[in-house]
Amino acid sequence: MRRQFTSHAISAIALLTLGALPVGAADNSAIKDKAAVCSGCHGENGISQTENIPSLAGQPDQFIQWQLVFFRAGSRKNDQMQPIVEEITNEDIRSFGAYFSQMTPPKAAEDNDPDLSKKGAQVAVGRRCASCHTDSFAGTKAVARLAGQREEYLIKALHDYKAGARVGGGVAAMADVAYHMSDEEITAVSHYLAHLK
Repeated sequence: MRRQFTSHAISAIALLTLGALPVGAADNSAIKDKAAVCSGCHGENGISQTENIPSLAGQPDQFIQWQLVFFRAGSRKNDQMQPIVEEITNEDIRSFGAYFSQMTPPKAAEDNDPDLSKKGAQVAVGRRCASCHTDSFAGTKAVARLAGQREEYLIKALHDYKAGARVGGGVAAMADVAYHMSDEEITAVSHYLAHLK
């Protein structure tokens, strides 16, 4: 198990080192054609219309790359993603990161429960979410954008972290944060972030 993790970690580091290279030379229409398979679940222009499927538009480049590496390495599992990531190259991963990061992020829906958002804002402060996800919750580098993400997906992701079904990267900060959150906190902070303008 340790050998497999080390192998995945080395692959991820090598990929991200390569990710520092410019993608400008890549054929934009070729990237768009390859990314068309993503729109079936993640929506046109990277904005999901499907329950429990995240929007990719506006996610940080490195975050998208890392998630694809985790899926391909098997450290993050999803029945729909697995067959797709088995077919993509390191170059594809770098291209997808650049492609989706440049799209306009989803606009937050009108907040139908401002009291719940207020509680969620308090949870976000108490759990120090902005220390990684930035003050605007737009994410940065390998850290996800949360603002405007689908609410039920955020709830699912936090429950997955809490249950250990998703580990994240680096020092696994998300698993540690989510483990200590109550269901009420998860619901409130997800509502707040999904409706954050």
